[in-house]
Amino acid sequence: MMACGWQPEDDATPTLRDVEFMAETLEGRHGCHAAEVAEFFASLHTDRGDAGRSWAWAGVAELVRHRERMRIGGE
Repeated sequence: MMACGWQPEDDATPTLRDVEFMAETLEGRHGCHAAEVAEFFASLHTDRGDAGRSWAWAGVAELVRHRERMRIGGE
């Protein structure tokens, strides 16, 4: 069994690069549903009391939607 190095009290705030990678990964796997998938994870973490991860996933959803608007024709 692998030991996990992360502890609940550790700061799990993602960098902008992490958020971009998460957005790209969701877009690649879920296409036009990527923002909804990110919102699902944001809600899940909110329900579990993990505000940091919820905030991160909400940022991913926002970034995916922004990228969609840019692809469609700009802001």
